[in-house]
Amino acid sequence: MKTDKNTIIGFVLLAILFFAFFWYNSKMQQASIDYEKHIKDSIAKLEAAKITPAIKEQRLLDSARRDTTDRIAFAANFGKNAALAKEELSTIENELMKVTLTNKGGRVKFVALKKYKSYDSSLVTLGNEKDKLGYTINSGNNNAAQTTDLFFTVSSITKNADGSQSITYSLQDSSGKMVSHQFILKPDAYMIDWNVNFVGADQLLTNGSMNIGWQTQTMQHEKSATYERQNMSNICFVENKEFDYIMSKTEHKFEKPTQWMSVVQQFFNTTLVAKNNFNTGNVNWQRSLVDTSKILANIEANFQINVMPGKTATIPLQLYYGPNDYGILKKQTPLDMDRMVNLGRDMYSFVRPINAYVIMPVFNFFAGFIKNYGWVILLLTLFIRLVTAPLTYSSYLSGAKMKVLRPELDVLKQKFGTDQQGFAMEQMKLFREAGVNPLGGCIPALLQIPIFFALYSFFNSNIALRGQEFLWSKDLSSFDAVIHWQTEVWAIGNHISLFTITAVLTSFLISIYNMSMTPTQDNPALKYMPYIFPFVLFFVFNKLPSALTWYYTVSNLVTLGLQFVIQNYIIDHTKILAKIDEKRKAPKKTSKWQERYAQVVESQKKIQDLKNKTKK
Repeated sequence: MKTDKNTIIGFVLLAILFFAFFWYNSKMQQASIDYEKHIKDSIAKLEAAKITPAIKEQRLLDSARRDTTDRIAFAANFGKNAALAKEELSTIENELMKVTLTNKGGRVKFVALKKYKSYDSSLVTLGNEKDKLGYTINSGNNNAAQTTDLFFTVSSITKNADGSQSITYSLQDSSGKMVSHQFILKPDAYMIDWNVNFVGADQLLTNGSMNIGWQTQTMQHEKSATYERQNMSNICFVENKEFDYIMSKTEHKFEKPTQWMSVVQQFFNTTLVAKNNFNTGNVNWQRSLVDTSKILANIEANFQINVMPGKTATIPLQLYYGPNDYGILKKQTPLDMDRMVNLGRDMYSFVRPINAYVIMPVFNFFAGFIKNYGWVILLLTLFIRLVTAPLTYSSYLSGAKMKVLRPELDVLKQKFGTDQQGFAMEQMKLFREAGVNPLGGCIPALLQIPIFFALYSFFNSNIALRGQEFLWSKDLSSFDAVIHWQTEVWAIGNHISLFTITAVLTSFLISIYNMSMTPTQDNPALKYMPYIFPFVLFFVFNKLPSALTWYYTVSNLVTLGLQFVIQNYIIDHTKILAKIDEKRKAPKKTSKWQERYAQVVESQKKIQDLKNKTKK
């Protein structure tokens, strides 16, 4: 179709009219919305102006009366006192913690750990005003009440012969039915025994089921709430005698008998244990979306326990408020509580045995006679390097051979020019004659992978490092910020860690040294990667515990020292060259790997030659 000048002008005018119409229509709609909002606001102001202080006071009184009436109705047969009594706090304590209990719900309100301090120097406290742990009971008159809303009668604290302390909260109705909560705290223990006793269980519980509800919040206790929230918080549990956890998921349904569930932070946890198992249940947890908040996550869990038919019943439960200490949790009666200490999970579970049977025992051995954990980490590093020394030496020897062959490789590069396939075949032939494994230098790098992941898990979860100072680091379990600012910067955070810088710089020096030992790379990606990778580590390491970056720094310094000593004082390059010449004269034995590699290179060379002929 032929398009003339007038047609073009017409399309342009139509487009302008359409844009003008949509713009005007949008503007009018917004004006209408603003006008409606103005009217509503005006009406609200007028209504508010009509509410006098007397009316406002009367409304508050009416609301309080309705609330009081509702509470009395829900308490039903348990009486007015169970609905309207005042809250009373009681405390039981041992050498490790102070437990504050409340008569409202007859439960633990919060626990202060005496040996641990939070980031603000106050004692670590687990539990707060938002916490609720209770269950539903039939209160009479076809009403059901939550125990967390009822006020129990509290007994005096009893000191037992074994050094433990106990306290009992009871709730009794007009017909003799009763609920009692007995709490027992033993000496030198983080576990609280919670025994729930029923008289008239068949009437208090619906269908013989005790429906427990647990609402709790986890609060910041470490220097970085963001790191603790995103990287270290999770829910752990043992279901059907198998340990599991959720971290990226927000919910889990317990369909098989469950022994315990724990709300886990980086170094502390709160755990609810059922000695006779929970029959079913579910948990929903949401991390706090506000990074500036001290709240890490909100958790809501529900469990059902089937109670044996009868008028009386006892449900033995336990509550653990304490540290994620591997040694302490290992001694607890419930199965696998030590597994909540993350020494390696999922795709990194292969490093857990390394941590449990090598890293941790060696670390604890050195910590037994050295008080400063920075020096313990240094000795641990030296131990790891000593164990891996034979493999490291073989890689350095391979590197020395590569350095001896470098002049010949340079000659081959000039000879073949852009013919990469031809150069690769001759390079392989040269390596075969000299008895050189080109992958021999990769062994230390490959060996570092499981060791790094093992130590990453170990240092992140080792509570012994918490609050331990070393050099400029105030806390080896967290980053050592020497420069700090307020605004979060993507991939960096709000600080720069000095041990991270030392780890990056020493890695860079290793890369420079290694590049001087290997043949020149023509591939830009391979050529510059050794220089780029150390600086990528900066973004990875900057938020990690200074214990890990200190280990990496020491390990790099040991590597540089070993390379220098081995290459200059142990390995004799003249002897290596003489041995290479001997191997060239000896009968050649080609390995299967070398044969396959040669076949692949040969086939690729033939394909390339065919393409070159086709182009001609």
